[in-house]
Amino acid sequence: MSDNIEIKVVQTRRDRRYFIELPWMIYQNDPNWIPPLLMDMYNTLDPDKNALLRLGPNCFFVAYNRGIPVGRLGVGMDCRLNEAKQQNLSYITLYESIDHYPVTEALVDTGLKWLKSQGADLVTGPQSPSNGDDYRGLLIEGFDSPPVLLNSYNPPYYADYLERYGFRKQFDRFAYYYDLSQEPLERLCRGVALAQKRYGFKVRMLDLKNLHREMIVMKQVLDQSMPDWPDMIPPSEEEISAEVAKLKQLAIPDLVLFIENNDGDCLGFAVALPDYNQVLTHLNGRLFPVGIFKYLWYKRKITGTRMFALFVTPPGRRKGVSAALYYYTMINARRLGYTYGEGSTVHEFNSRMNIDAQKAGGKLYKKYRIYQMSL
Repeated sequence: MSDNIEIKVVQTRRDRRYFIELPWMIYQNDPNWIPPLLMDMYNTLDPDKNALLRLGPNCFFVAYNRGIPVGRLGVGMDCRLNEAKQQNLSYITLYESIDHYPVTEALVDTGLKWLKSQGADLVTGPQSPSNGDDYRGLLIEGFDSPPVLLNSYNPPYYADYLERYGFRKQFDRFAYYYDLSQEPLERLCRGVALAQKRYGFKVRMLDLKNLHREMIVMKQVLDQSMPDWPDMIPPSEEEISAEVAKLKQLAIPDLVLFIENNDGDCLGFAVALPDYNQVLTHLNGRLFPVGIFKYLWYKRKITGTRMFALFVTPPGRRKGVSAALYYYTMINARRLGYTYGEGSTVHEFNSRMNIDAQKAGGKLYKKYRIYQMSL
């Protein structure tokens, strides 16, 4: 192809359609790619429906070659995060490109120039386009299987192109595989039983009838337990509320667990969801007119889960709370008929959580990389 590459800002309905539908062209022959719901992607680009886009300046670009879309990139700043970190941080997100480096070069040149104009000093990413746990990081290991719900998937050359441009590793995030066709490890079972007997904590499931109360509990736990990570701070009430609204649509109470002490204080919680990617692969991005019937049919056939959040407060640490959350999630998932689970994603520098994931029987099988670059 020629290098007649033109970068345009997403402004019109047509621009948004090209931005959102580009992956269908890039991954058309890749059996491991899972098409996202088009409706969800349109909502992601809508500031009225995506809180992150209201937290700071942002811009989305499409690369064209002779009028044909060949790449895309989103960039922005989270002013709430920057205030907390006292830095001028920025991010890239939703990066996609055909296998032709000049496309990436032109996109990133344009995106970083725009970020500099907004006063950014450092760019990291790819970050979540919604400040959630979706599409965070580039897949760098584990290309031999489809991604589990909300996780990234991309060709191997994406990492090569960003590194060629000048991005360097900030840190990796790990995904662990659990074989739920087997009983949880005996040592895990014994350890949890001893911890419960010694510390007297109790396990309960999500109460869908009192989601506002559950939101408050989650917020309290997150405020106490979230470490000083370079790319995250405890979410706002608005962000928690948005995630809880999603939970209401997708969650199974048996897979969203809370651990409380004898005084009723929450020591930790874990959220696992069915792997709806097993459904999305059959929908080609569309729920209507017939996708909804496919959704209802294939939803009953889901065989896996993803635990994407596990937090323990300081009073609950070193008391078996994390192990108990893993154990009871696996027990409940097995009872519901699931045969595999994924625990993800865990920051590589979160030593305690990585140890807990491995002790629970997890096998490290995928890695995702967050990059950074000074501006």
